[in-house]
Amino acid sequence: MGIDGEDVNVLEAAAIRQGIKDFSDWPTIPQLYIKGEFVGGCDIVTEMTLSGELDKELEKAGVSFNKEAADKIREANG
Repeated sequence: MGIDGEDVNVLEAAAIRQGIKDFSDWPTIPQLYIKGEFVGGCDIVTEMTLSGELDKELEKAGVSFNKEAADKIREANG
């Protein structure tokens, strides 16, 4: 969706992997954060993307994204 972001490979270190789970109180990875706020794991983020809810959260947080790309993701998974 053309979002500038940062990724962290939590699989490189067990302490980081467990730390992120403890921090979010979420048992699985990957996890998405928007401006430091935990959004959800892969299944939740997928559902939010397909419903358009993720677009709203990004807009609310002031994060720029490619709306056309988001629409194409929904079209491809519709």
